[in-house]
Amino acid sequence: MGTQTRPAEGALTLVELKEFGSFPKGTQRYIRRSLDIGLGRRDALKRWSRDVGEAASIRAQARIYQRLDHIRDYVPDDSGLDAMEPLMSPLITMTAFDLSQDRLPDFASYRFLYERLIGAAVRPWLPAAFCAAAALPHLHPEKRRVLLQSISEAAATAPGWSNREPAFYPEWVEKVEDEIAG
Repeated sequence: MGTQTRPAEGALTLVELKEFGSFPKGTQRYIRRSLDIGLGRRDALKRWSRDVGEAASIRAQARIYQRLDHIRDYVPDDSGLDAMEPLMSPLITMTAFDLSQDRLPDFASYRFLYERLIGAAVRPWLPAAFCAAAALPHLHPEKRRVLLQSISEAAATAPGWSNREPAFYPEWVEKVEDEIAG
């Protein structure tokens, strides 16, 4: 008789689903929109644009997210300084854009999105990219303070990271009206 050495996939999906559900609705919407753009799931402009301003934001996000393939290709296998240079500049730039949209209010929502956009291998690099982007002067000082205080000491100083890929990728769900059986 064998023993289970890791949680069941369904349990992990449920944990990720609960985490996503804990985010504010605007954050949930931004994460779904970002995944549509970054993973090429559907026409994000058609799906998510509610006005001219949001359409412009989606177009800008699509331009910034063109860096995703480069970032995915350059996630290093080790923590050597030479290996990080091709990754960190585009990752910080992309992070700075997303944080400036005021829809990712903390490290948890940022991490949730970026693990799905890039993959589990990027986890060790996310605290540094988040802190660097959150400290940039394009953000209001109060926003910088809130963002930087949102990263826990445990996340900032973790001795290791899971290499398990995320299981839950939130998508758009059309509203379904309840039908009463007659």
